[in-house]
Amino acid sequence: MSEEEGTTDALPAAFTQVLADYRRHLEAERDLSAHSVRAYLTDVGSLLEHARRLGHTELGTLELRTLRSWLAQQQSLGRSRTTLARRATAARVFTAWLARTGRVPADPGSSLASPRAHRVLPPVLRKDEAEARVHAAAEHADDGSPIGLRDVAVLELLYATGVRVGELCGLDVDDLDTERHVLRVLGKGRKERTVPYGRPADLALRLWLRRGRPALLAPHSGPALFLGARGGRLDPRTVRTLVHRRIAEVPGAPDIGPHGLRHTAATHLLEGGADLRSVQELLGHASLATTQLYTHVTTDRLRRAYQQAHPRA
Repeated sequence: MSEEEGTTDALPAAFTQVLADYRRHLEAERDLSAHSVRAYLTDVGSLLEHARRLGHTELGTLELRTLRSWLAQQQSLGRSRTTLARRATAARVFTAWLARTGRVPADPGSSLASPRAHRVLPPVLRKDEAEARVHAAAEHADDGSPIGLRDVAVLELLYATGVRVGELCGLDVDDLDTERHVLRVLGKGRKERTVPYGRPADLALRLWLRRGRPALLAPHSGPALFLGARGGRLDPRTVRTLVHRRIAEVPGAPDIGPHGLRHTAATHLLEGGADLRSVQELLGHASLATTQLYTHVTTDRLRRAYQQAHPRA
């Protein structure tokens, strides 16, 4: 690993061993995704390498001052407040685990504060832009090609449900209930939720299942709902490329990817009168505070409309 990723090549034996133990804990006990495990280990590896450079060779000598020194060093490297907040969280989770498992006598991270991250309003499409995006994709599917039918179904489903791109690509055919118009989605932390979708998405999905998917089906396709050009499970990178390309065809629309469509779906739900708890459940947010970001989006739009329209604004 590089210094940015957390160099572990020259770590003391105690640090190397605890990283291996922590990996097993994240994978087996917390059942985190490979991406989450990699992110935690990268941050913790960076922390332990910083501690090594300060002269620490045993876990028991880690202290709050060491953790703060590591964050200060990260800040000096120009890391954003969001990154610093994430790394502070990673450090606290790690040291809490050390204390809980008896590897250190006390938790040195219990008093570690996180830099407050700036809450950036995510770019979203207007309702007319979202509709234009679907029409643009549909025009490319006029020839009835399997890829064209798939792309329309993917775009419709992303906007209709607000699912994450990884969740969409992980869907199997059996996760789709075409009678009730709902999806069974496996989200972060392997948490399962049920998400409804509307008639436009249903029509696109039925067309894809009837005419598109059979044409791409291969022996190695398995149960995957969405397939790539060679018959394998659709790759998230392909979906990101697709969304960016189709959004670029809508005049004046912001450049967004699949996560932007997720933001758009949440914003339009709230603007249409959905309550915050329902949107939280649909999106699979663990905390309502995450969902509340979208109330800032809708409030910001209301404020802009007021300032443009009201004579006393």
